[in-house]
Amino acid sequence: QVQLVVTGGGLVQAGDSLRLSCAASGSTFDNYAMGWFRQAQGKEREFVVIWSRSGNKIVYTESVKGRFTISRDNAKTTAYLQMNSLMPEDTAVYYCPARFNVDDSLYYGHPAYPYWGQGTQVTATS
Repeated sequence: QVQLVVTGGGLVQAGDSLRLSCAASGSTFDNYAMGWFRQAQGKEREFVVIWSRSGNKIVYTESVKGRFTISRDNAKTTAYLQMNSLMPEDTAVYYCPARFNVDDSLYYGHPAYPYWGQGTQVTATS
């Protein structure tokens, strides 16, 4: 069972950048479909980016395309979300969930992911 710890949030001005980290313990990411999700106050939790266990399939939500980029280290124990050109509408708590998977499927909805770390607050002010 994987445990996930998310770090890197903060308070920034619109146009600034932040990098979030999602560190895994108990397992590598090899067998897990994963994603970055966020939840703004009073809103539903939504996916920001999701990727399959192989990492070959990646889907970004439309609003972050060209601004956010995922990566992970070679040991496959830490995933990153580089967020550039942050906007006030990016303000939310960000999470990095995981789902043990036997194939290379993608999962768009947060209920599909059983493993969640604590979130980290990202606030972009105008």
